[in-house]
Amino acid sequence: MNYKIIGKYIKNLDFNIPNPKVFFLISKNISNYKINLDIESNKVEKNIIEVITSLNLKPIKDDFEKINTKIMFSTVIEILNEKIDKNELEKIILIDVPSQIYKEIRNIFVSLFESSGFKDIKINETVDFEKLYYLKKNQ
Repeated sequence: MNYKIIGKYIKNLDFNIPNPKVFFLISKNISNYKINLDIESNKVEKNIIEVITSLNLKPIKDDFEKINTKIMFSTVIEILNEKIDKNELEKIILIDVPSQIYKEIRNIFVSLFESSGFKDIKINETVDFEKLYYLKKNQ
């Protein structure tokens, strides 16, 4: 392995249900929302990179009430091979790290919904980050 995780934490968490009307509408129509994933990275030091994996819920259509739900999960990694090429580094950031931490971030997100009374929240237990990477690369 060309990297190791040296730290991880919740960088930002937004979970806001504005009022009871929105709560009940979303409870009935949770299937009208989809999960969005986003991955960013920041160089911290020479061989240290922060990978930020964000997960949020968005309405499929604009006519639905909105709740603000987003978790930004930071994973700090150390690159072990100083001569790693750009493509390999990109794969570590966009495939390897998110694949390794996805279960943890998903469990946190689902727990928030369940603790707020949403029992039917369905978020994929796995995500094929490699497939997403190549789909985006081929666009």
